[in-house]
Amino acid sequence: MQNLPKPIRLLVPLAALLAAVLVISGCGTTNADIARGRILFTQNCGTCHVMAQAGTSGTIGPNLDDAFSAARESGGFDAATVEGIVKAQVDSPRPGNGNPMTTMPPHIVEGTDLDDVAAYVGKYAGVPGAKPPEVEGGAGAQVFANNGCGGCHTLAAANAGGTTGPDLDEVLPGQSDAEIEESIVDPNAKIAQGYPPNVMPETFKESLSPEELKELVKYLSESAGKKSGGE
Repeated sequence: MQNLPKPIRLLVPLAALLAAVLVISGCGTTNADIARGRILFTQNCGTCHVMAQAGTSGTIGPNLDDAFSAARESGGFDAATVEGIVKAQVDSPRPGNGNPMTTMPPHIVEGTDLDDVAAYVGKYAGVPGAKPPEVEGGAGAQVFANNGCGGCHTLAAANAGGTTGPDLDEVLPGQSDAEIEESIVDPNAKIAQGYPPNVMPETFKESLSPEELKELVKYLSESAGKKSGGE
């Protein structure tokens, strides 16, 4: 175990127990809504965790793709095992290096919401080649989806309802393209009233290509304040 990556070392003891339970039970949550789970994950978990299929880039908690990829590849974990681990971690999170500010609060999702989130993570976390689904709305809408923006922001045109960051339908109309671009690449330059600094990643200037940034700014400029479908 000493040679395993840190995320795997944290999960292995719990995984062994859950694997035994799942062998007996034979399945995970069979009636979960995977698509709904993705939305709930981006809204509740994406600010802390990286997961490629969700397009999220949080760095406070473990990278879920890294945490599960090796075990999946070795055949040690299947979707039901991962699902069980997620449920256990949400119900009883591990302390974040002794720092309460980095410890996930218990029961961040519960009941059916937890079923859907756990089933979603169980299906996609650590799966090679997993990526966000294709969305309507053009290249900029795809950049918005790929980078998990809807997990933090509300934007009706993208059917996004995140509340961690400002409601883009309220704050972006009337802003210039340059102002919108600045809010993406330098999010601490201007902090929206009522929101703390240092929440939005400051890495989009590096992670987005110039063309992706241009398309995202165009999409936000043309879509903010409008309903889904451009109304």
